[in-house]
Amino acid sequence: MDMDKSVNVYGETLEVCCENPITGFYRDGKCNTNKNDLGSHTVCIKVTKEFLEYSRFRGNDLSTPIPEFDFKGLKPGDSWCLCALRWLEAEENNMAPRIHLQRTHI
Repeated sequence: MDMDKSVNVYGETLEVCCENPITGFYRDGKCNTNKNDLGSHTVCIKVTKEFLEYSRFRGNDLSTPIPEFDFKGLKPGDSWCLCALRWLEAEENNMAPRIHLQRTHI
């Protein structure tokens, strides 16, 4: 899989979003993407309790551990590469978490 150029919204080198838990389409800690990333996991967010509850309500439970995928579940304060449309949906419902712009892919 060829990765798109790792550039943040400022046109600078994309910074690491989170390595614990490991995040990103490539599971490299960055919000890198390519044409195969249908969800466009490009937005690095700071997880909040409110967002986790909202996301679970919308059918995307990010807080429950899934051991078979080595996923411990997210908790408030974590950073995570979120699908761009999921962030937009949350924004439209006044539930969007803050974005780390240096860590968010263009």
